[in-house]
Amino acid sequence: MEWISILILVLSFVTLLVLGVPVAWSLGLSSFFTLIITVAALPSATTIAQRMATGLDSFALLAIPFFVLAGEIMNKGGIANRLIDFAKGLTGRLPGGLLYVNVIASMLFGAIAGSAAAAASALGSILGKRMDEEGYPKTLGAAVNITSSTTGLIIPPSNVLIIYSLASGGVSIAALFVAGYLPGLLLGLVLMACAAIIIKKNNLPAGERVTLSFLGKSFWRAIPSLFLLFVVIGGIVAGVFTATEASAIAVVYTLVLSFAYRELKLSELPGILVRASETTAVVLLLIGTSMSMSWVMSAEDIPQMISDFMLNVSDNKWVILILINLILLGVGIFMDITPAVLIFTPIFLPVVTRVGVDPVHFGIMMVVNLCIGLCTPPVGSLLFVGVSIAKISLTQVIKPLLPFFIAMIIALALIMIFPDITLFLPRLFDLM
Repeated sequence: MEWISILILVLSFVTLLVLGVPVAWSLGLSSFFTLIITVAALPSATTIAQRMATGLDSFALLAIPFFVLAGEIMNKGGIANRLIDFAKGLTGRLPGGLLYVNVIASMLFGAIAGSAAAAASALGSILGKRMDEEGYPKTLGAAVNITSSTTGLIIPPSNVLIIYSLASGGVSIAALFVAGYLPGLLLGLVLMACAAIIIKKNNLPAGERVTLSFLGKSFWRAIPSLFLLFVVIGGIVAGVFTATEASAIAVVYTLVLSFAYRELKLSELPGILVRASETTAVVLLLIGTSMSMSWVMSAEDIPQMISDFMLNVSDNKWVILILINLILLGVGIFMDITPAVLIFTPIFLPVVTRVGVDPVHFGIMMVVNLCIGLCTPPVGSLLFVGVSIAKISLTQVIKPLLPFFIAMIIALALIMIFPDITLFLPRLFDLM
């Protein structure tokens, strides 16, 4: 009966996706179809609805709409321009410097907004024009923008890490946030190294000479934006407020800053609120249906069966981690990061903890892995944002993306092999 449940769950979910049914509805319907094997239709439907409501009944999840709103405000409030100018002051004079600027600005933007899509949209719009003027290939600029924006999901604040905390049963959000810094920085450095090789091969132009006064001025203008980093994460680590309270503070801070910069008009606020509400609704529906699927899998004992099967294949930690990473790389191609984290965390976390892997380390590794899927067809959301902003076709950007995929896999391998990259800072701040 258990194997029949797995078969119905997988086949119904895949079939619904192939038919073009939205992911959230596919998750909920496949959970319902699996449950009615053992329970009548009406109680099954009621149970799925109850589990969706219960899954969303979490104080920590309140942080998501606030961080989404903060990202939308930043996108309109002139903060991206100041971060780009600061990044340009650091690396803009180097050959192909605008590619480095894109990576650094993505890390800074992500460290404030926590949104990969917002970073890809804002930075792609601004830097795309500058790259065109200086003769950069559009496809290369798009490839760097798409892949570097993933750092915003690893460097805190990150909505995906909040979702992982929920799916894992309570791994500390503060520990996850602090743990994301070094892996996010590593990913950015690896992408910059990849860009450096391509720059040398293509003899890309250097930017205008950057003076110390420009660097100082750009840093001074960026300080208020960068200060949000210390307010949000510093407050969480110091125990002044929770991640949810920090998200509300981020909204107020970015709103005040955007009005102070005179980049945001009061008339634009309704549009910002609508876009943030739409994004939040999509994310929370995905979370609700994903939680219902996780409950169905748990009720059918599917995670335990998969755990036993994998440990029968091998009880070696490295074999298990490589196997899980290969599965997640495949999953990321066809599934968005939010439902993937919610569905596969309860399946794989018990396996890795049994072989001695820390849940915080696994969470960061899982998010880095699934970020690669955001840049790949057919469902990579960042891929579609990037090509839309650059005004190029999907097929044009695939080849330039390949070296950056390899770079991201190298970063993932380093994070997997060396857990201290993830765990050093949480241990230093006594969060574990």
